[in-house]
Amino acid sequence: MRNHFIGVWKLISCERKFADGRTEQPYGEKPVGCLTYDKAGRMTVQMMDPARRSSGPSGVNLTAANASPEEIREAVGGFLAYFGTFDVDEAEKTVIHHLQACLVPSWVGTDLKRTYQFSGNRLILTAMSPANSTVLVWQKEAD
Repeated sequence: MRNHFIGVWKLISCERKFADGRTEQPYGEKPVGCLTYDKAGRMTVQMMDPARRSSGPSGVNLTAANASPEEIREAVGGFLAYFGTFDVDEAEKTVIHHLQACLVPSWVGTDLKRTYQFSGNRLILTAMSPANSTVLVWQKEAD
């Protein structure tokens, strides 16, 4: 099963569902994202809402040294990136991402467990928490 994951995947959609029935799209209606799994067991992911605001007149001058707290919040909101290694648990139908680095500091060194399902050239990952579930649909990119 592990070999089915290997490759580069493009983010098609991301929807979060809350216990009270609300839904949201944390990376927008047309999210941008890339998920990569390699044969050595490494993985990396980046996801972004393409509508997130640029900071400053050119949008490229944002650094922690010259940005206000509000500008940093706006830059980080709607973006997630991490990398590490991964394992597949076929019996549980889960993939586990072992985070070595992450934009969210408290996630470093943690494991993120996702249920998986393959449908044609798509990979559907579901993250569950007590408060919500997030469904991410990824499409396999051509080699």
